[in-house]
Amino acid sequence: MTSYKPKNILLTGAAGFIASHVANRLVRNYPEYKIVVLDKLDYCSNLKNLNPSRSSSNFKFVKGDIGSVDLVNYLLITESIDTIMHFAAQTHVDNSFGNSFEFTKNNIYGTHVLLEACKVTGQIRRFIHVSTDEVYGETDEDAVVGNHEASQLLPTNPYSATKAGAEMLVMAYGRSYGLPVITTRGNNVYGPNQFPEKLIPKFILLAMRGQPLPIHGDGCNVRSYLYCEDVAEAFEVVLHKGEVGHVYNIGTKKERRVIDVAKDICKLFSLDSDKVIKFVENRPFNDQRYFLDDQKLKNLGWSERTIWEDGLKKTMEWYMNNPDWWGDVSGALLPHPRMLMMPGMFDGSEETKSLIFQSMDSNKQNKMLVPTPRSSTSSPKKPQLKFLIYGKTGWIGGLLGKLCEKQAIQYEYGRGRLEDRSQLILDIQNVKPTHVFNAAGVTGRPNVDWCESHKQETIRTNVVGTLTLANVCREHDLLLMNYATGCIFEYDAEHPEGSGIGFREEDKPNFTGSFYSKTKAMVEELLKEYENVCTLRVRMPISSDLSNPRNFITKISRYNKVVNIPNSMTILDELLPISIEMAKRNCRGIWNFTNPGVVSHNEILEMYKSYIDPSFKWTNFTLEEQAKVIVAPRSNNELDATKLKNEFLELLSIKESLIKYVFEPNKVISK
Repeated sequence: MTSYKPKNILLTGAAGFIASHVANRLVRNYPEYKIVVLDKLDYCSNLKNLNPSRSSSNFKFVKGDIGSVDLVNYLLITESIDTIMHFAAQTHVDNSFGNSFEFTKNNIYGTHVLLEACKVTGQIRRFIHVSTDEVYGETDEDAVVGNHEASQLLPTNPYSATKAGAEMLVMAYGRSYGLPVITTRGNNVYGPNQFPEKLIPKFILLAMRGQPLPIHGDGCNVRSYLYCEDVAEAFEVVLHKGEVGHVYNIGTKKERRVIDVAKDICKLFSLDSDKVIKFVENRPFNDQRYFLDDQKLKNLGWSERTIWEDGLKKTMEWYMNNPDWWGDVSGALLPHPRMLMMPGMFDGSEETKSLIFQSMDSNKQNKMLVPTPRSSTSSPKKPQLKFLIYGKTGWIGGLLGKLCEKQAIQYEYGRGRLEDRSQLILDIQNVKPTHVFNAAGVTGRPNVDWCESHKQETIRTNVVGTLTLANVCREHDLLLMNYATGCIFEYDAEHPEGSGIGFREEDKPNFTGSFYSKTKAMVEELLKEYENVCTLRVRMPISSDLSNPRNFITKISRYNKVVNIPNSMTILDELLPISIEMAKRNCRGIWNFTNPGVVSHNEILEMYKSYIDPSFKWTNFTLEEQAKVIVAPRSNNELDATKLKNEFLELLSIKESLIKYVFEPNKVISK
């Protein structure tokens, strides 16, 4: 049997539990493979799951939804993807009883989008679809032979039904279009990093907190459990040795009742299981048993390595060492987490928590007591976003309004002048915003040289106005997103040109060549006293609108001569949506708001010539020659964008972003 060797692998949902272990394993074991992870970072995903891979040169993370047709097609093409391992899915059975439409959307439609993209691009050599043992339905209690890969699919809950539906699509695309598909169906998996809505991590965290372990029904349901690293190895084997068109069960013959799992966890914590285990109301339908025949995969050379006792102990130790990995998971630890999907069912209060476990008292009936939903007046919904934007006539301010319309975010432009406190207060009272964006400021007409002869006007807007707005926002408990500038630094001995050493957020500004930059450095320092402000250092902004005279590319393409110095720059098409996301995430402090890396004037104009105008020509001149035709010196620097990149791993480098957002959309096709 010849072994398949991929080059560029797309793993969907790999910030989740199982897929993160697979991704980390492939990144570690195969440095020659490029691993691209696509994940929308749903509630059960966590970027920290990918920490072992994030610094590797063969790893890339993209935040996005598999339901986005354009994004999926773009990734397949630009990353030259030849292999897809499709893990992304809604997987928690309890949730599927309460919100089944989300399961259809993610598990069926999302899979369909991926398959169609594979068909259209025609470059995929393997499509590995990750399904579940639950598609087989319930196994007879007295069955001695497990379900094999050709067994009938008889799903019994909305989750497994959507997974079976997705399988049918995968099979159809394999037969109709010849897609090289492989399907896996796996038993339950446990281990580090798993979101605690699942049985084993839930019981471990509850035991750590000294709380009861709730068991659905009588606890006699039988399940098989595989340790996560064994499963990751199974996918490694299927990737390299699996045959196209085949299905592989990933399972174990070792079965355990749910109540026995709870008792084993009690033993690890030296707890009296008779006192700790409490029985609660069962699911609407709870399959008694899933049992797989795993011989086909074993024939490829895979076998289970981790015994139950060792795996459970390692899992417990991990959660003991990482109790806050998932943040506040009190809702997931409920006996029936799907309650969280209904408004007003759980508000996190001690009163509600105590009510939930009232029926678990040994003197009362062993039945789950669900609290009565409170009225909407006592459980207010999270307020809808509404932005108040200053800078309507400006370039960035105008683009922000368009972005809000595209994202269906309510917004209004401020009417007051920034330096007029009473007008700002009136704006806030009338608009009632959730966030304020300041894209107003004096940059000069037509450039920063104007500020040299209009210093009072520059101070009034850039310093007094910005500080007044920050102060008013703080008094109204509002986050202010302030678009500032990175033109407050200049290459120096510690940050030499071409060194790759950029100025960081905490560095002190060292450029005072222009009055504009002086005012911006001054107000940035003063804004540090306002904890409600997020300062975004924009540099040499660029957009896909090459007709806009404020666009850096438009400017230099119209100059008679240009200097040629590498600089950090901001691609607005990519970064302005990120600024909105930063507001949603409540980001604060100073951020270098540029794409990672630098690009020179000549490099940009070479791209312009290649994509837009093959006949374009330009001439360079030195800084000394430039100084003769401008009033104030210009800032040249590299900003370190590590902080922003760590928050948004999908952020492209400056040259990649230029091609994707600016030059490709404007590319002129030669006749």
